[in-house]
Amino acid sequence: MPESNRAVGFILASISVTVFTYYTFWVIILPFVDEDHFVHNYFLPQEYAILLPVYAGVSLICLLSVFIGYVMLKSKKKKA
Repeated sequence: MPESNRAVGFILASISVTVFTYYTFWVIILPFVDEDHFVHNYFLPQEYAILLPVYAGVSLICLLSVFIGYVMLKSKKKKA
């Protein structure tokens, strides 16, 4: 079991580092590269750099709110 946890942790850490590097390059470095450079083919337009994290954050807050509400309702039923 500990080996599988270590493998899952390594995979999650690798994905996190990859996404962080991609996003950092996209937001910080890419605006200083010429528009006709081939590197721009690997990235979405700049407006998505703001929209994607905002939508992800709103979705996360909504899901957490629904989960907390569900747990509160379930715990209230147990008391009654």
